[in-house]
Amino acid sequence: MAGTIPVADKDRLDEAALTAWMTANVEGFAGPLTYEKFAGGQSNPTYKLTSPSGTYVLRRKPFGKLLPSAHAVDREYRVIAGLYPTGFPVARPYGLCTDESVIGTMFYVMGFAGGRNLWDGTLPDYAPAERTAIYHAMGDTLAGLHNTDHVAAGLETFGKPGNYFARQVERWTKQYRMSETEHMPEVERLIEWLPRTVPEQTRTSVVHGDYRIDNMILHATEPKVIAVLDWELSTLGDPLADFSYFLMSWVTQPEGRSGVMGVAGGDSGIPTLDEMVVRYCAATGRDGVPDLNWYFSYNLFRLTGIVQGIKKRIVDGTASSAQAERSAAGVGRLAKASWDFAEKAGA
Repeated sequence: MAGTIPVADKDRLDEAALTAWMTANVEGFAGPLTYEKFAGGQSNPTYKLTSPSGTYVLRRKPFGKLLPSAHAVDREYRVIAGLYPTGFPVARPYGLCTDESVIGTMFYVMGFAGGRNLWDGTLPDYAPAERTAIYHAMGDTLAGLHNTDHVAAGLETFGKPGNYFARQVERWTKQYRMSETEHMPEVERLIEWLPRTVPEQTRTSVVHGDYRIDNMILHATEPKVIAVLDWELSTLGDPLADFSYFLMSWVTQPEGRSGVMGVAGGDSGIPTLDEMVVRYCAATGRDGVPDLNWYFSYNLFRLTGIVQGIKKRIVDGTASSAQAERSAAGVGRLAKASWDFAEKAGA
């Protein structure tokens, strides 16, 4: 998933037009360029660009008809451009193109972060001490995001400051309805229960929206995050949304992705969920976190909406990755898991 694949005809770019745009808009760029497509990035197709002046990354909206507010590469670019000067680890922003005539859709170009992109949360190729250091780096980086002054970063209008969970539940309910392909009883119950039970929001920060091990680049040899990727779902919101989403890995079965359920703790080197909570709270000045079951239910409901959107794009023929079909097959399982946590939270 972290490597590149041959570019299918439907995903090809206009090299001449792109080269001209980069010459005019990307500082220091010199052509000619060649490009490959990353195997990941199923929501917004992502390309590796190589040229005499260096290596770059291009992210664009999918071609074809899209849901309103989805695939917001302009928002991705805005948050990266705001965070980069603060020293928070993001790729260098080079330019945003809103002129769809260049390659057929909006896109942006950023620097290429050379390092490790890890997908298996159990870190099978690492010693226990290395696992501990990597997990501490991921948790500390998330705390660093939530401690960042979003006003000083020019992101005070990046989202609405309050009522985050209520707005998110409403948003993902609408997104689900617009891409619905079948009736799922669990989703119907969640749509009724979640809005009635939203927790109080006590803090506002930039939230990444999809913070997990595969959405970051680690230093090639050190346990250090050098770039957090995939800001499509970022906004201003409740930092507990991000942190609880990150903690979903501890209640998710290890299947080669981020899940570490049943593996963390002991002599594995992977910190337990409680240990991650203590460390995050110390870094962000909290005295604890609320019961997490509501947050886990919410996160899985949101994932249900996202994956349902992928499923609808498969039906419409606009999904951009082979991984999309595998993801879409799990939408019912996500809905059931969400309702299971809702019941643990008192539903």
